[in-house]
Amino acid sequence: MMKSKVVLACGLVWAATRLWAAGPHWGYSGAEGPEKWGTLDPANSACSAGKNQSPIDLSTFTEGNLKPISFSYDAVGREIVNNGHTLQVNYPVGSTIAVDGHPFALKQFHVHAPCENHVQGKSFPLEAHFVHADAAGQLAVVAVFFNEGAANPELDKAWGPVPPKAGEKRALATPVSAEALMPADRAYYRYRGSLTTPPCSEGVMWLVLKTPVTASKEQIEQVRHALHHANNRPIQPLNGRVVEK
Repeated sequence: MMKSKVVLACGLVWAATRLWAAGPHWGYSGAEGPEKWGTLDPANSACSAGKNQSPIDLSTFTEGNLKPISFSYDAVGREIVNNGHTLQVNYPVGSTIAVDGHPFALKQFHVHAPCENHVQGKSFPLEAHFVHADAAGQLAVVAVFFNEGAANPELDKAWGPVPPKAGEKRALATPVSAEALMPADRAYYRYRGSLTTPPCSEGVMWLVLKTPVTASKEQIEQVRHALHHANNRPIQPLNGRVVEK
C-alpha cells in the first residue's frame, strides 16, 4: 500500500510538471476533446470516472478559517515552453509556499485562456496555475485570475518572446517572478480537486486567490495565437465537495 501511494504521488508530480507527457494525443475539441479524455487511455480513467475533478464553479462556500499562505519565491523563471496545450514557465529548486505550515516547492506556472475555474458563475479571460509539490509528491495549485485591463509587466517578461510552435521552448532574457504575477491581497478559496488535463489525477489542493490581476488584451491574445485554440476544460460537478473561504 505504501509503495502504491509513493508511485501515485510521483505520478502526480510528473504529470503536473510535464504536461507534454507521452501517451495518446488529447486536445480541447472533437474526438480528442475533454468529453473523450477518459476513453483515450486507461491511465486517464479519472477524467470520466473521478468524483473530485477540476475545474469547478466556486459558488457554495463554508467558513474555513483559512490561514494566510506563506510565499517565498525567487525571481528565477528562465524558460518558457509551448507544449501545444499551454504556455509554461519552469522554475528550479528554491521557490516555495507553506500552507498551514506545510512546505510545497514551486515547479512551474502555466496559463489557460479563457479561465477554467469560475467564481459564482463568473468567467475570466485568463487564469494562471502555479503548480507546487511537497516532499511526498502531493500537489498544491495556486490559481490567479486575470481581467482584461492594464498590461502586466511580468507577463511581458514571460511572453518575451512566446515560442510560436508546439514543442518549442525559449530561454527568457529577464527572469520571471511568480510572486509579481499575484495580487497584493492573497485571500483565497480552498478545495480538493484534480489536474485539469489528462490523466486528471485527484488529490490536488486548490488555492484560488480571490482578487484578480490584469493583463492587456494583446497579452491574453498571445496565448490563443501561440496555441491556436482555447485551452480550458469545462466546469466539473462539485459532487458535494466543500469550498472553504
